[in-house]
Amino acid sequence: MGWTLIAIIVLALAGFALWRWALAAGSAGTLDWIDARFPRETGIELAAQGRYGPADAQRAEIWVPEGKAPAGGFPLAVFVHGGGWHSGAPEDYRFVARSLGERGIATALVGYRLVPDGRYPIMLEDSAAGLAWVREKAATADVRADQAILIGHSAGAYNVLMLGLDPRYLRAAGIPRESLAGVVSMAGPADFFPFDTDSSKNAFGHVADGRATQPVAQATRENLVGAPPFLLMHGTADETVRPYNSRNLAAAIEAGGGAADLVEYDGMSHAGIVMGLSKPFAQKGKVIDPILAFISDHADARKQERPQASVPVQGETR
Repeated sequence: MGWTLIAIIVLALAGFALWRWALAAGSAGTLDWIDARFPRETGIELAAQGRYGPADAQRAEIWVPEGKAPAGGFPLAVFVHGGGWHSGAPEDYRFVARSLGERGIATALVGYRLVPDGRYPIMLEDSAAGLAWVREKAATADVRADQAILIGHSAGAYNVLMLGLDPRYLRAAGIPRESLAGVVSMAGPADFFPFDTDSSKNAFGHVADGRATQPVAQATRENLVGAPPFLLMHGTADETVRPYNSRNLAAAIEAGGGAADLVEYDGMSHAGIVMGLSKPFAQKGKVIDPILAFISDHADARKQERPQASVPVQGETR
């Protein structure tokens, strides 16, 4: 066996071990490093980067596909990272921008203040302010910010769900609600009161009415008038945010007259669902394809009458 072949095998084994570690640890930064070394048909370019507030965590960036934008500009996805409201950084999720960019979609990565400075409702106010910054910069980046799709994973999914359900945050940031074409929640905490984890206690434990902080509590008929459609994605093996969070929210949105699609992945973990947006863990588009279909269905159809979704709901004990 030649030394070249041995070196290739060693590197392959090392790479596989690193992927397995990233999967187990849910390390977004490591995953992004790995993803960046995979070839893609279309690259991305940094169109804008900066801060929307004085805190270091109040930063955002916009990535667009290489090449000329289509007429009207690139469709826009705005991704908000997870991390239990106490960790995470937007730049660690550039693999999301690369995966969507390869499909012709511009991606904004938005950060927000973390606990203790980012306790509820600060993380929501920041997410809305970051979206306002993205809308301002999009005009010079050939991006269609008037039909944005919000995407979030875990804690970030909570943030985008609340922006879609509770109109107060967009209103305070000066953002027309009709500019949201849809909201995608990936393993989103939606029904987690009473607070029984350190992450939830640190972020929400100070609130007098904890139930009011929950997306399921905000999925009222009044709030759902004019609300965007929702895509709720969850792995059945998620032990960090249990699947009943998405199931219960889907049922609440349907009961309130809104539109929600529920997609569950048998055996998928909490970290596995967001890793499905990376090149090495794409699983033949298992995770990204429903998101792409959702963007295609809604990003250009916000002013059309939206049919209510038929949502399958399965019971689960806590």
